[in-house]
Amino acid sequence: MSNFEKIKGYLLELEHEVTQEHTEDNLLVINDENKGICNMMLDCEGDVLVVEQHIFDITNGDTSIFKRLLQMNRELVHGAFVLDEEGKRVLYRDTLEADNLDLNELEASLSALAIALVEHADEFLTFAAKETV
Repeated sequence: MSNFEKIKGYLLELEHEVTQEHTEDNLLVINDENKGICNMMLDCEGDVLVVEQHIFDITNGDTSIFKRLLQMNRELVHGAFVLDEEGKRVLYRDTLEADNLDLNELEASLSALAIALVEHADEFLTFAAKETV
């Protein structure tokens, strides 16, 4: 069984909705509104699983946001808040060893995001509002 099929099976077992599947690129997109997951991308290509979820956009570049995101990263059990290549989007990103990945490890990674979203929801909403002004 390929890592792609294994990870897809885990996601279905965890009752996440697979909304898009790109087998040729080994990409999956999932949603779970109850856990704050919206269009989360899972790249199953190669030996590493890359998990990414868009959190909010940065347009004004308030540098205090970056400091706070680094402080939030210290509290995360899995993954980190990162910027995309252009520095315009804040993402949650986690990388996991795909070959040895088990259901519990994937669930912990996805739960880490859900917990962070709950704990920091007000701050994220404030950041997003500042950026749209």
